[in-house]
Amino acid sequence: MPGDPKEIKLVNNALANGTRRKVMNFLVEGDRTIEEIGEVVGKAMLDYHLKLLQQANLIELEEGNVSLSEYGRNFIEGKSGETAKKVADLSRAKPVELTEIRQLLPCIADSTKFRTIANMAPPLGGVLKVLEPIFPRSRYSDRIGALITQKGEVITTIYSTGKVTITMVKNEGEAKEMLDSLKETINEAIAKGVAPAPREKVRVEPMEIYKYLPKTDCKDCGEQGCYTFAIKLMAGELPLDKCTPLKEAKYATNQEHLKVLTAYI
Repeated sequence: MPGDPKEIKLVNNALANGTRRKVMNFLVEGDRTIEEIGEVVGKAMLDYHLKLLQQANLIELEEGNVSLSEYGRNFIEGKSGETAKKVADLSRAKPVELTEIRQLLPCIADSTKFRTIANMAPPLGGVLKVLEPIFPRSRYSDRIGALITQKGEVITTIYSTGKVTITMVKNEGEAKEMLDSLKETINEAIAKGVAPAPREKVRVEPMEIYKYLPKTDCKDCGEQGCYTFAIKLMAGELPLDKCTPLKEAKYATNQEHLKVLTAYI
């Protein structure tokens, strides 16, 4: 087990890269083949990433199969425990205020709708993760440090830094109403001083996924059409990034919606 400065340096170096952290988080769910890992994190330099994780004693490699080492599993569990301790207590969180809207811009996907940017003070930091269950449809993203919520077509992203973005709103008036509601909901939870109970998993239907796909049936993903892709995505057989048209600027909002929906699968 790593313990001396040289070994600790190996671990820190191994986990300084986003792809390698993604590999570690993927392995928490169970052992995987190298091919399965490549489908999720990408195959570019995968052998190199796995080698660094192995040298740091975080994973074990055997005949094309990859698993967390005992140290790697303990390391991940320890980090999760530290995060939980930091954000589990709402009693020290202060009520928030939202400044006036700073920007109101047309959405890329629908020029009749708007994207707005505001600011929340004081920033909530890691407390956002605990607040996830107070919204019917939401998920906390460790990668970007933000709580993403969905109501109809409107997606609100609250960053730990205090920045708030809302997409697909009709006008400035609706944006202000949503910001006021957001503030009230968060402050009510803070006033109670306890973390909300975990929420039941939201059921997502294939047609709901299909609604936000490009519907080009281009077959770039290897499937016969977009609906088949939606079914495979629901089954966890394909990642969202297999849909190459979604990477085009005109589908930016669609992609935001799909990222939220797939968080519930």
